[in-house]
Parts: sequence; structure tokens; C-alpha cells
Amino acid sequence: MPYTRRDLGKLALSAIPASLLRAVERPDSKFAGVQVGLNVPYNFGEPKMSGDEILRRCVQLGISAVELRSQPVEAFLGVPRSAAMEKMDRVKEFRRTYEDAGVRVEIVKFDGIYALSDAELDYCFTLARTLGARAISCEISVEDTKRLGSFADKHGMMVGYHGHEKTTPQMWETAFGYARHNGANVDLGHFLAGNNISPVPFIERYHDRITHVHVKDRKRNNGPNVPFGQGDTPIREALRAIRDNKWNIQATIEFEYPVPPGSDRMAEMAKCIAFCRDALVV
Repeated sequence: MPYTRRDLGKLALSAIPASLLRAVERPDSKFAGVQVGLNVPYNFGEPKMSGDEILRRCVQLGISAVELRSQPVEAFLGVPRSAAMEKMDRVKEFRRTYEDAGVRVEIVKFDGIYALSDAELDYCFTLARTLGARAISCEISVEDTKRLGSFADKHGMMVGYHGHEKTTPQMWETAFGYARHNGANVDLGHFLAGNNISPVPFIERYHDRITHVHVKDRKRNNGPNVPFGQGDTPIREALRAIRDNKWNIQATIEFEYPVPPGSDRMAEMAKCIAFCRDALVV
């Protein structure tokens, strides 16, 4: 049975040791003005995880904002996408549950968005705005950003296109030229590994187009994902540029390195959060 919004905040804290309760009873992962978030439920390794469980784990980690994939919200609605536009009051309930527990949905990620009809694209932007998001995100397909960008301009909401190793700065620049609300979700690790240059100058130049960055550490030359601080990615420099310039860019941790023996995802994500906090609070 789904949790009520009144009970969920308490339930989310139930698994936390009492000695830590005071520190995390109201999550706050904005460090020195930079909002650190998580890509969920992706980071938890369970794509079908419920919205309730996602929230519980975010609160346990002290995370106060997320990039949330659309599937948990649509599962909560319990109707086909074609009927979901009539369920926006339920979306508001989902949002209240999160915000009552201290977690904001800042970005909503949609999979397979380029294959959607016009009506479905309108639905995506409406869903995201009803959740309180300031942007949606998706993978980049440069030619398809023309059409999606027209809907972004229509709804006045940014789209952060996520790039991988093969995404070049020029691909984002082309998308920027198609629509005013076409933006970038710059993955720091992918950018470094694929282009073999720091992503910081690109972020500095196009900061007003960047909805959020994905924080991970990788080696150059398409090298592997590694624990934060063990790779070549200039995580500290990127975070401090966001901090020092007061840019509205979420630093979204995307957990992709192998879990070390004897550890687990939650413990490793706590280390990632601490790394970001220590980089910012200096």
C-alpha cells in the first residue's frame, strides 16, 4: 500500500540510526550555494524502484534535490500515458510528498522522447512543470533537437541534452542554434574521457545553457569510471566554478564506477556526496 504524504517523511527516516537522525531529519545537499543532487532511480540500480523508495533513500543520504526519471511518477499515476494528462492532481500529490520530506524534483528525465507524438511532448513538459521542475533532460540526437527544441520554446522550459563520450562541444552548439531553450546536461566524466579536454571552459562559456552537470570520475582516452578523486576528471574545478559564479546548475551525481568489495551503492554514494561537499566547502 503506498505511503501517505504525511507519513512518508517519518518512514524515510526509520532506517537511519538514531545517532544520525538530527543531522539528516531535513535533507540539505546544497553546499556553499551549489545544489548537489542524484540521478534517480538510476543511481540505485533498480529502474522500477517506486517513488516512495527513491525518496526514502534520498532522505537517508541527505539529498535535497534530484534528477528524476519519469517512470516512477507514471507508475504512481497508474494509467497509460495517453490518459495521464487528466491525472495532474495526482502529480501534485507526488510533488507534495517529496517536498514535505525536503526533496525537490529539479529535472525530469524522459527516455525515448524523440519518438513521442506532439500531444505526448506537451504532456512531458506539463508533467515536469507540475512536479516543480525547471528543466527536462534526455539523450542528445542533434537533428531531433530541432523538433524538441520547438516544444521547449513553446513551454518556456529548458531541455538538458545529455552527452556521452562521442558528444562534441560542436554538437551542443548546433542544438543551441535550433532553439532558445535547448541546453546541455554536461557529463563531466564522459566529456573528459571522450574529448580529452576539460569540460570547465565549455561550462564557463555556456553556463546559461547548462541545466545540470553529471558528476563522475573517469580516466582520459575513454578510460574507465573510477571512485571520485582517482581519475582525471576536474570535478573540484567544475564544482568550484559553479560555486564562485553562482550559476544555477545542479551538480548531479551519476554513480557508475564498480562497487568495491565489502561496500554497497548507498555507502559509495555517501562517499561521492562527501567528496562534492568537501570540494565546495573550503
